[in-house]
Amino acid sequence: MNKLLAFLLSATAAQAFAQSTPAPQPPRPANEQVVVPQVERRDVKLPKFPSKDFEVGAIAGVYSTENFGASAVYGLRVGYHITEDFFVQANLAQTKVSDEAFRQLLPGGGIFPKPEEKLTYYNVSAGYNLLPGEGFIGANRAKATAIYLLAGVGSTKLVERRRQTLNFGVGMRMLLADRAGIHLELRDHVFSIDLLGPRQSTNNLELTGGFAWYF
Repeated sequence: MNKLLAFLLSATAAQAFAQSTPAPQPPRPANEQVVVPQVERRDVKLPKFPSKDFEVGAIAGVYSTENFGASAVYGLRVGYHITEDFFVQANLAQTKVSDEAFRQLLPGGGIFPKPEEKLTYYNVSAGYNLLPGEGFIGANRAKATAIYLLAGVGSTKLVERRRQTLNFGVGMRMLLADRAGIHLELRDHVFSIDLLGPRQSTNNLELTGGFAWYF
């Protein structure tokens, strides 16, 4: 009797232990995400920041016409910055040319129909930022600068005749603000004239400064 009672108690205990012990679970993948967040997605409109690749500005300075002296020059220019290193620009400007020195020497008059003639030119040039860096205004203010080279082609009109013109030079640009800057350029305009006899190539130096607006 006692053995039967002990057997029943042992069987009952074994059954209760088996029911309380959880069944073995299959192994979980190592990359399984335990918690799946419920995030509400929404469309976000990104702001459109201006590229500031385009440039417009004004120029003024001195234009020296070979054999005819130097006079003030002024004009406009537009540009487009293709990359951080390369850009293109177009200039339109005018100055005055005088033959007063020849009128004092030649008994029959001067070289031009009038003592003073207008010289106008336009050109399209490509530029390369050779030395980008910083320039300091005072002790504590630094501004982005660049020294650049440029060259291009265009046309010069003098005494009602247009002449194909090559130009090349060097310049320096300083950005005063996010959209504004100043620049200084030295160029040589090369074209041929025959006002003093046989046609010859002339070098006409120009030194200009100006203000530019970027957008």
